[in-house]
Amino acid sequence: MNAPPDTVDLTNCDREPIHILGRIQPFGALVAVNGDWMVAHHSANFNAILDNDAPIAPGIQLGELFRPDAIGQLRTALNMLRGTDAVERVFGLQLVDGGPLFDVAVHSSGTLTVIEFEPHDQAGFSSHVGTLRAIMHDLEATGDVQAICREATDQMKRLLGFDRVMVYKFHADQSGEVIAEAREPHLESFFGLRYPKTDIPAQARALYLRNPFRIISDVNAEPVPIVPEVSLEGAPLDLSLSTLRAVSPIHIEYLRNMGVEASLSISIVVRGKLWGLFACHHYSPRVLPFSLRTVAELFSQLFSLLLDRMMTDAGSRLSTRGRELHDRLMARLAGGVDLAEALPTLDAVIGETVPHDGVSIYVDGLYRARGHAPGEEQFRALLPALNSGSTSRVFASNELASRIPAAQAFVETAAGAMVVPVSRRPRDYFVLWRRELPQTVTWAGNPEKAIEYGPNGARLTPRKSFEAWQQSVHGRSGEWTEEEQQIAESLRVTLLEVILRLTDEAVQERTRAQEQQDLLIAELNHRVRNILNLIRSLVSQTRQEATDIESFSGLIGGRISALATAHDHITKGHWSAASLTELIEDEAIAYLGGKEGRLDIEGSDVLIAPEAYTVMALVIHEMMTNSVKYGALCDSSGRIRIALSHDKQGDLALDWTERGGPPVRAPQRRGFGSTIIERSIPYELKGEAKISFKLSGVEARFVIPQRYLSDAPRTPDTRRLEEITQRATAKQTGQIPRHVLVVEDSMIIAMDTEDSLRALGVTIVTTAGNVATAIDSINADPPDFAILDYNLGNESSEAVAKRLRDDGIPFVLATGYGELADTIEEYGAQALLKKPYGKPEIEGLFV
Repeated sequence: MNAPPDTVDLTNCDREPIHILGRIQPFGALVAVNGDWMVAHHSANFNAILDNDAPIAPGIQLGELFRPDAIGQLRTALNMLRGTDAVERVFGLQLVDGGPLFDVAVHSSGTLTVIEFEPHDQAGFSSHVGTLRAIMHDLEATGDVQAICREATDQMKRLLGFDRVMVYKFHADQSGEVIAEAREPHLESFFGLRYPKTDIPAQARALYLRNPFRIISDVNAEPVPIVPEVSLEGAPLDLSLSTLRAVSPIHIEYLRNMGVEASLSISIVVRGKLWGLFACHHYSPRVLPFSLRTVAELFSQLFSLLLDRMMTDAGSRLSTRGRELHDRLMARLAGGVDLAEALPTLDAVIGETVPHDGVSIYVDGLYRARGHAPGEEQFRALLPALNSGSTSRVFASNELASRIPAAQAFVETAAGAMVVPVSRRPRDYFVLWRRELPQTVTWAGNPEKAIEYGPNGARLTPRKSFEAWQQSVHGRSGEWTEEEQQIAESLRVTLLEVILRLTDEAVQERTRAQEQQDLLIAELNHRVRNILNLIRSLVSQTRQEATDIESFSGLIGGRISALATAHDHITKGHWSAASLTELIEDEAIAYLGGKEGRLDIEGSDVLIAPEAYTVMALVIHEMMTNSVKYGALCDSSGRIRIALSHDKQGDLALDWTERGGPPVRAPQRRGFGSTIIERSIPYELKGEAKISFKLSGVEARFVIPQRYLSDAPRTPDTRRLEEITQRATAKQTGQIPRHVLVVEDSMIIAMDTEDSLRALGVTIVTTAGNVATAIDSINADPPDFAILDYNLGNESSEAVAKRLRDDGIPFVLATGYGELADTIEEYGAQALLKKPYGKPEIEGLFV
């Protein structure tokens, strides 16, 4: 049977085709079958390895070649495949009557099932499996990564009998290094040699993750073709997961250049990433039985698990060292010292864990340095580049000038740096420096070898020289190890805390105030947009409900006032949950002057989360407003009972009952207020709302889900309602003043206040937007009464309040800051007018 020509494209060595489609190594055989177990491809030596004279061609049933029980075992193996790249094995399988035993590997390749056959090593099968336990026992006794790698190479060499076994570790730049080696005494050592990343291209590394095993028993053996080379659809058979696949001529040439005649590579995969390889070389052909290779593969997997565990344990030790370093720093600096005095302490303490030659600190524009570190101007030249990096991750480089050209100016002083950001924004840094460390890297041949064109076509030829090639390196410091970088990562927050404590108090306050202002502005912008959007919706819906301007003004004013009350409660606790009973009581104050005994609140108080509080404020406002207009509070005898209780799910039930008022009838028209009552809680809080218009009085039940609730520190106290109502009514003057001074820096609010005062009968209204204008107005024509906005932009109205108090002129303070309520007596004010306010609130000051 003629072998088909090799048509695989080998023109680019950086795209090395690791699996040569249509070729397979000669010491085994292969057959690929479809779902009906009909042969689609097979290796050209299939007949020979089975000692079968019957012709084999695509389309023949595999059952015509193998024993039924062999087909059954193969089907079982196929059914056991799990995952995309799974491979199942069957050992000692007799395929034909009277024929030899085979070891079989089964995997899927697209729609086909690939079955690989190798002669069974009956003599060595049991001994191979039995050696694994002893090997793993010896590995577990090792103490660190270097030791476990040395032990693993020794054990692997004894197990497989190769001339040389190496552990080849990949570095971050994808170059590789031999970090452990076991070899025959007469062979030169490869230990410590570095290999450029082009020796194992990215495509090869990707395949090592899919198929961890690659064996070449004889570099001079002629590969056996696959028949046919391509399917009926024109696609070649994908042998990525095949153990017997032949390899690229490029790799064969590479091994021949090294003098190697047989090789074996097994992946070391840690946490899903290719950490390294077991690389085995033999200087004569060597065929390993499938069972022994399986044991070697299992050994590699167990080794990877041990390595992973060892690295995890090392990480735990790192965390412990990080905590110890944190404790030492905090203990030594607990008293707080000047920054210049603190830097030597930081230098000494951190130096016990992370060796360095110099240290710098740059906080809020102030730069201090110690040891071998750049000057201030040299460091400032680095800031644009540093500020472009991440603020939450340590940056380390042993060749800073290659990353930031400005560092070339001080490379003789410091070549490497580990930069620890110590602020939320890119600005402040703590930096450890290392001096230049001239070093020699030993490569296995010149990694910068000139391009050569070779016999395999127009592509790079593998290098022929593997002699140790030393490269002198300048402008670099010693490497920052992963361990050191992890310690720095764990200490980043600690360093931030320490540095902020050591910074001058004024600088700290300024920095903190600026950051708080930024956060406040961002939060304020978000909340203002939300509330403006809500008010716009309230205006739009109320406009549809109102019958005239006066009713519109009353409705919208009341609803906005309810929102303002709710915001007072949740913002005085820094946007935290607030009392429901206080919300009910504050809403009732506007209607219960002198009638506080007509509202009863029963049950334990609860705190309502901010996102639900404004919803409840609108609902309570609408219920109270309707009661005043049509229900129990519209005459002199009615009462409202509000009962708070929890159901089995922990949800809060608010039962509203009105009694003693006029007979109630259900409204003929559903306005926006009814919509708020009936739909707000179900829609926004996923709770319940039900209202009944009984002849004896309105009854309603509102259920607030438990996730919005928390326990209140007190139970309802009706005396608070009485006290607040008394305080509110005590400030009434009983008559409308003739002349009122309005001090307000917002022109629109001032105009609205003026209109409300004139509508109430005030003859003269004088407005002032700042303290100076207000004082001039008082001097020219003293008012009978004044309304002072406390916060006037960049000044307060305290000077105006003092003047009015000294002159005996009554006044009130208007503000959106609830905390002024407890200090109004200090200013001499009669009352506090909370923003937003309108005509009803102003009228309440006089009537």
